[in-house]
Amino acid sequence: MGFNIKISMVKELYKHRFEIFFLTQLFILFGSLLFPNDFFEDILTPTLFLINTMAGILLISKKKKLMWFLIGLFAVSLLVFGSSMLKKDTDFQENFLIRLSVYFIFYIFVTHQIILQIWRAKRVNNTVVIGLMCGYISLGFIAFFLFTTIALLEPNSFKGVIIQSSNIDMGLDSIMYYSYITLMTIGYGDIVPVTPLAQKAAIITGLMGQFYLVIVTAIIVGKYIQHNTSLD
Repeated sequence: MGFNIKISMVKELYKHRFEIFFLTQLFILFGSLLFPNDFFEDILTPTLFLINTMAGILLISKKKKLMWFLIGLFAVSLLVFGSSMLKKDTDFQENFLIRLSVYFIFYIFVTHQIILQIWRAKRVNNTVVIGLMCGYISLGFIAFFLFTTIALLEPNSFKGVIIQSSNIDMGLDSIMYYSYITLMTIGYGDIVPVTPLAQKAAIITGLMGQFYLVIVTAIIVGKYIQHNTSLD
């Protein structure tokens, strides 16, 4: 009886998978506007990423093998997060890089599944539109993890960003900002990639954003127009 209730709850949550994932993404991006910065960066951000990981697992729950793989990643992120909270010593940077790697892999798989699910949707409704937004925001997170890793492994890769191994939190907001500015190909020029690796990562990010808008978004809009035309 209890097992059947849990299954029905998961099925009900699955219907709102994109909405849940989207809300956690928005809190990660804009939660610092509502809470003190130190509290948000040290406590809420890692917690929100863990909740976002759980939402991502729900999103791909029909792919059993992939789901268990992501659950394994979730367990790793929990262990690393717990370790970094207990001791902030010389191992903190290494733990932080492991967390970056975990989230980078997680977002690649989840973003791929988001795109597949909205691509295969026969009818474009509110859920598909929210899924479309989830996919675009996820590309920004992938860029963020990539740029942050580069900034840590190759210091001074980005002009205009201050990030140090002794204070990793410093500069993360700037990298998040740069990730989305690059994804949207706005390019204000206040932050500039100055090493070959950072420049190539910037090119890849810009291409991802353009391909997503030109191909994925265009196909979803085309399906929406086609469906409304057929109803008329």
